[in-house]
Amino acid sequence: MYQKRIKRILDFTISLCGLIVLMPAFFMLMIWIKLDSRGPVFFKQKRVGIHKTYFEILKFRTMRTDTPKDMPTHMLSDPQQYITKAGAFLRKTSLDELPQILNILKGDMSIVGPRPALWNQDDLIAERDKYGANDVMPGLTGWAQVNGRDELEIPVKAKLDGVYAKHISFRMDCICFLKTITSVLRHDGVVEGGTGEMKKKRKKPAAK
Repeated sequence: MYQKRIKRILDFTISLCGLIVLMPAFFMLMIWIKLDSRGPVFFKQKRVGIHKTYFEILKFRTMRTDTPKDMPTHMLSDPQQYITKAGAFLRKTSLDELPQILNILKGDMSIVGPRPALWNQDDLIAERDKYGANDVMPGLTGWAQVNGRDELEIPVKAKLDGVYAKHISFRMDCICFLKTITSVLRHDGVVEGGTGEMKKKRKKPAAK
């Protein structure tokens, strides 16, 4: 009952209210992005939705227009060279994700759920299949997001997404939402360069 009906009603209501409240911030960020670098304000990308269907996710553009398309950040040899000044701030604060409120209103996403994978992230998609995580609506934030985010290796991230898929409830969504606020304020788990990078750095032996 919750997953099929109540969750969608809450998603739509909360997102609509959020969009209205955040509209001034939206316009300010749009102006900053436009003045900071050449290119569109928004960035669209093909992502995997529920039951492995596809949709176009919407974000504020944080990279230059010559950045390789459809490539996860962790696969770029030097992602920093492509990130704009405004983009660095937006990514650090997660404000680049705000336009996904429109994806939620449209019904492509939920507020809470596994983060939508890129259409060509076969490793993550395959791992999520093991836990049924591809059969729930992707979200703006999720259980993996508040338990490590970019610090997590793909198998660990997929397993956490599976935990959410198995235990979807109003209580779990509330926990994820509240933890997201804390994580965003503290910039927890944000690692430019991608999945599992923080762990890799921690494992490197100290120079002698």
